[in-house]
Amino acid sequence: MRVVVIGAAGKAGSRIVEELIRRGHAVKGVARTPHPEAPIEMRLADANDPLALAGAISGADAVISAGRFLTMKAEPILDAMRGAAVQRLLSIGGAGALLVNGVPFGDTPQFPDFARPESEAGRAFLATLWASDTDWTMLAPAVLFAAGERTGAYRLGGDTLMRDAFGESRISYEDFAKALVDELEQPKHRRALFSIAY
Repeated sequence: MRVVVIGAAGKAGSRIVEELIRRGHAVKGVARTPHPEAPIEMRLADANDPLALAGAISGADAVISAGRFLTMKAEPILDAMRGAAVQRLLSIGGAGALLVNGVPFGDTPQFPDFARPESEAGRAFLATLWASDTDWTMLAPAVLFAAGERTGAYRLGGDTLMRDAFGESRISYEDFAKALVDELEQPKHRRALFSIAY
C-alpha cells in the first residue's frame, strides 16, 4: 500500500514509518523542513497549505496524520485529500478526547493544564472529521504516551479512557504504531475514534 505520513519525523510518526516499512508498504513522509536522516523520501509541504499538501500526497492509498494539533488543522488536510483524490485518513488522537465518567478527560480537573491547548485543538480536529464525509479513523493513545517496546500485548477500546489494575494509563509509541498499521491494513473502526492502552 502507498502511504504518506504527515509528521513522519516526529516521535510517534517515526515509529509509524518504521512499522509501515517493516510490513513492506511504500512510505513517503511530509514535513515542513528537510530531514536528510529520514529513512524514506520526505516531501516538503505545510499541512495547512491544501495545494502544496495535495501535491505531496498525490498517488497515495492512505494518509496518516501524526503531527501536533496545534500546528495543523483538519480542514486543509481534508481539502488536500479531495484535491489529490485520496480517500483514507488515519490520525493519531489524544487522550483528552476520551471519556471519564461520560466527560472528556480534557475537561476534568485531573487533566494537566500544560496539555490543554493541544487537547482542545485535537478535539476540534476530531469534530471536523465527524462533520466530514471522509473515510477516517482516529486512534487515541493512553495518558502516558512514550518510547518503549513493541510488545503486541495491549488492549483496544472505544471512546472511554482505559486504565490498568494499578490505575495507570500508558502505551508505547511502538505498540501504538503496530495497532494503527493493523487498522490501516484491516479496518475495523471506520469513521470512529478508538483507543489503546496496556
